[in-house]
Amino acid sequence: MGRKKKNKLHKKKRGGTYNKKKLKNAILSTLYENPGKTVNYRQISGALSIKDPETRKLINVALQELADDGYVDQLSRGKFKLKARTGKVTGIIEMQPQGFAYVISDELEQPAVISSRNLNHAMEGDKVRIHVYARRKKHDLEGEVTEILERAKTIFVGKVQTTKNFAFLVPAGKVGFDIFIPKEKLNGAKDGQKAIAEIKDWPQNARSPFGEIIEVLGDTGDNDAEMHAILAEFELPHKFPQNVDKAAEKIPLEIQKEEIKKRRDMRKTTTFTIDPADAKDFDDALSLKKLDNGNWEVGVHIADVTHYVRPNTIIENEAQDRATSVYLVDRVVPMLPERLSNGVCSLRPNEDKLCFSAVFEITEDAKVKKQWFGKTVIHSDRRFTYEEAQEIIETGQGDFSEEVLKLNELAIKLRDERFDSGSIAFERVEMKFEIDEKGKPISVSFKESKESNHLIEEFMLLANKKVAEFIGKVPEKKTPKTFVYRIHDKPDPDKLSSFNTFIKRFGHGIQLSTPRAISTSLNKLLTEVKGKNEQNVVETLAIRTMAKAAYSTRNIGHYGLSFDYYTHFTSPIRRYPDMMVHRLLEKYLDGARSANEQKYEGLCKHSSDMEAKAANAERASIKYKQVEFMQDHIGKTYPGTISGVTDWGIYVELENKIEGMIPIAQMDDDFYIFDEKNYALVGRHSRKSFQLGEKINVRVWRTNLERKQLDFRLAEQDNG
Repeated sequence: MGRKKKNKLHKKKRGGTYNKKKLKNAILSTLYENPGKTVNYRQISGALSIKDPETRKLINVALQELADDGYVDQLSRGKFKLKARTGKVTGIIEMQPQGFAYVISDELEQPAVISSRNLNHAMEGDKVRIHVYARRKKHDLEGEVTEILERAKTIFVGKVQTTKNFAFLVPAGKVGFDIFIPKEKLNGAKDGQKAIAEIKDWPQNARSPFGEIIEVLGDTGDNDAEMHAILAEFELPHKFPQNVDKAAEKIPLEIQKEEIKKRRDMRKTTTFTIDPADAKDFDDALSLKKLDNGNWEVGVHIADVTHYVRPNTIIENEAQDRATSVYLVDRVVPMLPERLSNGVCSLRPNEDKLCFSAVFEITEDAKVKKQWFGKTVIHSDRRFTYEEAQEIIETGQGDFSEEVLKLNELAIKLRDERFDSGSIAFERVEMKFEIDEKGKPISVSFKESKESNHLIEEFMLLANKKVAEFIGKVPEKKTPKTFVYRIHDKPDPDKLSSFNTFIKRFGHGIQLSTPRAISTSLNKLLTEVKGKNEQNVVETLAIRTMAKAAYSTRNIGHYGLSFDYYTHFTSPIRRYPDMMVHRLLEKYLDGARSANEQKYEGLCKHSSDMEAKAANAERASIKYKQVEFMQDHIGKTYPGTISGVTDWGIYVELENKIEGMIPIAQMDDDFYIFDEKNYALVGRHSRKSFQLGEKINVRVWRTNLERKQLDFRLAEQDNG
């Protein structure tokens, strides 16, 4: 009996709802109980009491990713075994403002706490091996870094501080050390300037790493220097190498007649673009034509970037490295040189342009009857801004008003159907700064999506969805060809449960029984809170419960959109994954065999990582301008909403969406304790609490542009 039990996976009554991250942890926990056992997805399903087909399918994806990350070995197709354990755990360092770190590891059910003295020169994002101690406190795992397996970065941006014989670079962000720069390694950098340094060595007993200056960005406070510093902080370039720009300049604007003959000629069909007023890279256009049978032909035309950017060229290699354009407050750092992004590829009005198109026959009730994907040549008749298109929608008057109004009518039907199918209605409010000629922010405003934005969004979503279905949706026993998907996992059940508990205090709730019930009730909640005091906090927390979207060759669907198949096909000027999708789609339309999955999965991971860096840089540039804008408002009092609560302070968002923090050290009327469960700081003696979502008045206390920090004090505690 005992021997039989050893050779089987222990069955535990786990069941429940899983997203991919939780599923990976559950699989590892199961395998650790039977470290020598070879398993397949059916055995894991049985061990975890999982019966629904969707989650069983997800197990295969989770096992493949655990193999990619080195936690399990794939012995043969579909068969996996736990890698031999060394008694130590591998994970990623996440530095905290107070100087200690968490190590996040799939081998642990919770993060391990690493004190500053036990970091042993490990830095933010490093992949490390740690020794985990026995639990010293009731809830915390503690550990010590024993080996740095992979440095996240060795290049840092910061401010130069010089003395008579040596200098330091004080890095931006939560780094926790300065870089020692010998005088001869300053390379022309002067005291107080912004510069980039590379770490060359970190001797065991040295408090600081040793480095050298590799680029001087300019004077602190100069707008260009500061924006370039933000890009450098996230390891993003601010200019193209000369040879890349030169190669781009050689690409002709003119289209060869022979090329036009190979394509579907759609130049006589009414076509236009709708983009932001300041856009220069127009990578999508819409065309509309009434068909004899009463249906509509809608063309979604996308710049044919891969016709011009060929594999194994310097432009291709640069685009692959960058993987995305970066949008800072006052500039775009493009993925492709300007000659391509704003010229050759851009679908500018009154010019013939090469496209890769998705052409749909659509009924009056927005049902797709036929679809066609292929290479085209188009001629855009008009370039609309969103504001111009919106005016046509609202007044019914203007150029191509019939076409704009019909497309809007179809888009509304597509949108309604999408939400009826479980798509989640998150609306993003975009902060915009008006900036003077020196880059200084002089006012702040917000851009909200209107029908003209939704019009474009719906047809882009349709094209992305249909392209993904065309490749990924195959008969049951056939394997789909390798493709690039935009995936979005289900929310973490534990986070959802906490969120649900929190919103009950406002009289709200969501259904947690099935993924569909979650999305339906979440949409109902987002509608209910509109215009209420708790709107901002509920929306913010709802977004935090969601998984992050990413690129992968392993399709798990897109939960937020409620699509089983979804990709990015519509923005190849600014996203490398769209270029991959164009290449794969073209190959498969020509009957090619499936591409190498491992190669494309690696490129997907790189693209997801670069997208995250670009988003962080965008946020940092917004934060910098917020702090710069508030420098002129020190001492003024404003109403705000508590937008975050931590054990080091309270984050407060003002009505203009600018966020600052009240440091806990400044709350000196009591000793405040962080109540994590209730998102609150509670006074030990007075029991006075400051809770997420609460309205309070704050006074602007101090700004630190260098650290992008804005500090408030409680208005009633601050005597000036």
